[in-house]
Amino acid sequence: MSKSDFNKQFIFGITAVSAMGGLLFGYDWVVIGGAKPFYERFFDIASIPHLQGWAMSSALIGCFLGAITSGFLADKFGRKLLLIIAAALFTISAIGTGAVNNFTVFILFRLIGGLGIGLASAVSPMYIAEISPAHIRGRLVSVNQLTIVIGILAAQIINYLIADNIAADATDADILNSWNGQMGWRWMFWAEVVPASVFFLMAFFIPESPRFLVKTGKTEKAAAILTRIGGKEYALAEEKNIEHTLTTFTKKIAFGDLVHKDVKPILIIGIVLAAFQQWCGVNVVFNYAEEVFVSAGYSVGDMLFNIIITGAVNLIFTLVAMRVVDTIGRRKLMLFGSIGLAVIYFILGGSYMMKLDGTVILILVLFGIATYAMTLAPITWVVLSEIFPNRIRGAAMAVATTALWIASFLLTYTFPFLNKLFHAGGTFWLYAFICLAGFLFILKRLPETKGKTLEEIEEELKK
Repeated sequence: MSKSDFNKQFIFGITAVSAMGGLLFGYDWVVIGGAKPFYERFFDIASIPHLQGWAMSSALIGCFLGAITSGFLADKFGRKLLLIIAAALFTISAIGTGAVNNFTVFILFRLIGGLGIGLASAVSPMYIAEISPAHIRGRLVSVNQLTIVIGILAAQIINYLIADNIAADATDADILNSWNGQMGWRWMFWAEVVPASVFFLMAFFIPESPRFLVKTGKTEKAAAILTRIGGKEYALAEEKNIEHTLTTFTKKIAFGDLVHKDVKPILIIGIVLAAFQQWCGVNVVFNYAEEVFVSAGYSVGDMLFNIIITGAVNLIFTLVAMRVVDTIGRRKLMLFGSIGLAVIYFILGGSYMMKLDGTVILILVLFGIATYAMTLAPITWVVLSEIFPNRIRGAAMAVATTALWIASFLLTYTFPFLNKLFHAGGTFWLYAFICLAGFLFILKRLPETKGKTLEEIEEELKK
């Protein structure tokens, strides 16, 4: 059928609503980085590395729990309900995190926010992939990454606007007793309530995934949604393809399905790519901006402005990724990203060791973020949403996303220790070697998936 026959207004509308999970994921993920210099003084943990790491990484425990349960819940209750629940968790977390005066309760609300991130990170791209026509699926799934980046940039700008000016020679006591140290960091978290509430309300108006509906025997509802997406001819063809792939496995998903000889190699690819997206190291720039930029000679005030620059670059090159993902393809972009980051990190590590000017460090960091934003950041989610078989997509996506959040927790928790042990230069050299290993894995194991239906990809990966 002609590409013009698709109801793009409807497709883009439900994609935008689902992708709000990505926006809140990005905001919640990064807001803590801007609040960090202030809540650390408020809770008196600024000189305690393990509590610093725990404050930054605690949400990742929630991410892990949300991700590991997302597959079972999405396959049992559908994708739509999980998005509604994620929105509610984001709202509760945003209100609670800003209201607390106790560090333990602060951690509790970060865990709740992490649950929302874990659910949204698995379900949003999966939902978008399942409602997208093959020829624009890469671009539409990348919308989720775009909203993550918009959420990141929004958090960075809001943090900067909320924070009062900070003197370069400000002491810990000065920061603690300032408006920033008492109230500013709270408003950074409270600002999330607005988009979280909008997402919660809008999620009630999107349809359920047609692939989930077919899997649960609701073929008439699935046909109605598919017809609205691409017309009757498209609906008949898609329904037939979906039903064919669902007959591969038994009715009830068991652990054996995930380690089936046809699925296990695909699951391994998903797990490795998910972990690699985190361990390529770029996220430490967002989570530990204070350490990265202060080590290069910037003040706390300069740091808040610098992370806005990193967020803007992140947004621009995510748009580039959306433009090329369905033309250049997934595999080539992943290869370029991994080897590109390896080279940048090697130079960056040497720059720290030679104590070069902070501007040089900032430029190299921006190159790294640009490379990540147009390759590994969005393309990993595209590949994960595509490669798993229909029958077990929810469970397999949950496993891969869980691996991503375990890797993210280890990255975030260990950075203060690695930074103290190897300093910034040695730590970035470590990430360079990880990126080189990722390049070799992608080169050997990842096939190209652009322009193919989910069912075609499934059949190809079984061979």
